[in-house]
Amino acid sequence: MHTGGACSREESLLDRSADDDAAMEGAGDYEHHHHPLRVFFRDARLAFSWDELGQEIMGIAVPGALALMADPVASLVDTAFIGHIGPVELGAVGVAIAVFNQVSRIAIFPLVSVTTSFVAEEDAMSNGRDKDKINQENEHAVSNSEMEELISSEEASATTSKSSFETDSCEVNIEQKRKNIPSVSTALLLGGVLGLLETLLLVLSAKPILGYMGVTPDSAMMKPALQYLVLRSLGAPAVLLSLAMQGVFRGLKDTKTPLYATVAGDAINIVLDPIFMFVFQYGVRGAAIAHVVSQYFIASILLWRLRLHIDLLPPSLKHLQFGRFLKNGFLLLARVIAATCCVTLSASMAARLGSTPMAAFQICLQTWLACSLLADGLAFAGQAILASAFARKDYPKATATASRVLQLALVLGLLLSILLGIGLRIGSGLFTRDQGVLHHIYIGIPDRDCTRAMDFSSQLNLSAQLKI
Repeated sequence: MHTGGACSREESLLDRSADDDAAMEGAGDYEHHHHPLRVFFRDARLAFSWDELGQEIMGIAVPGALALMADPVASLVDTAFIGHIGPVELGAVGVAIAVFNQVSRIAIFPLVSVTTSFVAEEDAMSNGRDKDKINQENEHAVSNSEMEELISSEEASATTSKSSFETDSCEVNIEQKRKNIPSVSTALLLGGVLGLLETLLLVLSAKPILGYMGVTPDSAMMKPALQYLVLRSLGAPAVLLSLAMQGVFRGLKDTKTPLYATVAGDAINIVLDPIFMFVFQYGVRGAAIAHVVSQYFIASILLWRLRLHIDLLPPSLKHLQFGRFLKNGFLLLARVIAATCCVTLSASMAARLGSTPMAAFQICLQTWLACSLLADGLAFAGQAILASAFARKDYPKATATASRVLQLALVLGLLLSILLGIGLRIGSGLFTRDQGVLHHIYIGIPDRDCTRAMDFSSQLNLSAQLKI
């Protein structure tokens, strides 16, 4: 009887290896016969289909995008409140937020991206090991029941029920047991250390950094910008820890928990903003304090939920993966620096023009960030699904996921560009009533510039025809 169980295990292993070879051959044939750019058009008719893959992508992307949008929306609310204080304060806060975001993104975004991939890969491998363990225990229970065929029927049934009960209880214990994923501990440790370093950097170097951004010591923006940046930097450990934990949850394909935590924290921020700013009359300091309180609240919720599913303490320091994180995170660091430096340089140039252009730039920037982060939800969904598919060697699903995410991202980008152009023109009055700021906002709207260019081109054509 044992020989039959061993043969079945060997056959299952042979079938699994054959499937892996077939999948690899299929992936190789696809790469050999098709140009890489055709991934945009592969099964394009299925881009919006609500099949199993579409449901999985949307189940991760929609809550993830809403969670990412929650913080920019809270910053938009801060911008709206501060905008009613005055353009000087609004411009000062814009410079401070640009500095804070630049440092935070350089520190954490490579870590978040790497964490999502590593956690998804290790979680898929862990689930595979648990299933193999359950299957082995089931085979062992079946072989024991076959060996005891000569026992009386009552004893045999009792033995079978006992073995099934043990198997079921073992499966429940495996499901309820907290998972040991080394990437989680590494990500949290790196996030906490980077957060503390960011706080020290911004507190000790706030004034020189603001001067580099174009805020001179005699500028009216220096005092409010310095107050907001120093207070906001005290929340850097909570911000980086929260982002690292969000990367962990995305790797586990759970984007609802970060959404609930972020919405709850931002709701507290919105409630505390007018209390600290207008009731206590703290001004821009009140906005910074409210934001810091909300960030620590979000980090506490995420940490509490994470410890219910993951063993946060590694067995030993050897299980930490600093080298793996640094090697892969460094490759993403150059891309993040290139992307964020453009925004920081633009903020610096706007600050040098004065408080009014800087205030308009702050409104445009926060609105653009709130819209553009919707696309990141698709990125996180693709990242988590691809990592799991590669860990299971499911190459056809990886190819289909890449095509579907790219197609959806292209359509979403076009829709967001239209929404941003129309929405900013209509809703800019919610942030400020200063006519100078509104004038600069309208200049920054692309469709207005395109309309002016088209009108100017039409006038040139008409003049040429009249001359002819």
